[in-house]
Amino acid sequence: MSRLSRAAWLYMAVVVTAAVLLLAYVLAADLDPDADYRVSRTLLVLAVLFMICDSTPTTLTSRQSAWSPSSAATLAAVVLLGPGGAALVGATSLISLRRGGLRERAFNGAMYALSAYAAGEAYLALGGHIGVPMPGSFPGIILPFAVAAAVHVAVNHGLLWTMLLLLPPSGASPQRGRLDLHLSLLLVSDLGYATLGLLIAALWGLVGPSAVVLVLIPLFVARWAMGQFAAQEGAYSATMAALCQAVETKDFYTRGHSERVSRGATMLARQIGMGAERVEAIRYAGMLHDVGKLGVPTKVLQKTGPLTEEELAAIQLHPMRGLEIVRQIGFLTEALDGIMHHHERMDGKGYPMGLAGDEIPEFARVIAVADAFDSMTSTRSYRGARSVEEAVAELRKCSGMQFDPALVDAFIAALGQECWTRQEAAQSPSPALPADFPAQVAAQDHDDPTAPLRVVESR
Repeated sequence: MSRLSRAAWLYMAVVVTAAVLLLAYVLAADLDPDADYRVSRTLLVLAVLFMICDSTPTTLTSRQSAWSPSSAATLAAVVLLGPGGAALVGATSLISLRRGGLRERAFNGAMYALSAYAAGEAYLALGGHIGVPMPGSFPGIILPFAVAAAVHVAVNHGLLWTMLLLLPPSGASPQRGRLDLHLSLLLVSDLGYATLGLLIAALWGLVGPSAVVLVLIPLFVARWAMGQFAAQEGAYSATMAALCQAVETKDFYTRGHSERVSRGATMLARQIGMGAERVEAIRYAGMLHDVGKLGVPTKVLQKTGPLTEEELAAIQLHPMRGLEIVRQIGFLTEALDGIMHHHERMDGKGYPMGLAGDEIPEFARVIAVADAFDSMTSTRSYRGARSVEEAVAELRKCSGMQFDPALVDAFIAALGQECWTRQEAAQSPSPALPADFPAQVAAQDHDDPTAPLRVVESR
């Protein structure tokens, strides 16, 4: 949360203020920690457990969010101390040892306090009993606790996700598709590990505060498992980046193209309502859609004049070569269809298979739109860049013939909602174009939908 919009600042102020008022009410009326030694000791132990978990979160690959199993402590407090005690335990996030400025700590503390209190109220509303569970409490306590856990996770993730939505688009948008997937996974994980809160409460009657020690082991095993997930995601991203770098090293004028196509495809995928896992897969497909160019001679990619038939054939083989390069990378799955078929056309005049209409995989139709748009708005060795407005007009002209009409409309709508920048315009020098450039490339500028045959293909 390095940069906040006015709306985000206002939202944070509202959340923190609500939590402060809640804690003031709790301290004044709902719970007096000094009144009962047992209550005080329980509150202190659970607060320490919460701080240990919250101080050692697992950073996700996006590095914009982190996960910790601290909800187990707040949910144990829901059972042992009630809503007020749970809110106080959650508020200790303010003094945890995790990195972050005062505003992050204040928001996290407020978020945990509010979600814990809401969980406690839900627990009581369904007849949950406050105190150490007895053998006779089961199985009756399970339903109230399950609902409390669901409320805790829903409120916690709802408050967090609302903040992420209010972050400036330039800072949050490129990663938001990945955060969709990460938060979906964390929601399920939090629901699962919330049951440890009930285990702590149940063991409390047998071993007292030592129950915390017994539960710390599975908690940190869970943390290790999430760390392995993040490391695996990091390895995937590094693999993608290395392959993209190899392609862009061969063709200076396509520098950043794969990343931008990935972003455009992700924008479009979210616009048409793809699920988080498919959005993540299409992000990879966009990054690797041109990896087959590693098998195309550099002189062909950088040629400023017209291509010979042999050179054009070499270009048109790159989707199949790309599939050969990455088909053994298991995590790509559906992304392979996008890599293989992103140069197919709705009218069946594309390649490599000549598929038409709905025969073309959805991933390929999505990438085709994003690829053509970025190609038209980028400087290449064989032509200069077009404006965004011109590119949008050409997408509309080719809608139905080259591109899926519904996806063209959705992409244009997504452009109106998210900021699109073309950084390479300022970084890449304009190529030295021959005087008769328009006539030379008109028949084979396959990135340009205005070519007579309207065939899209990026060199």
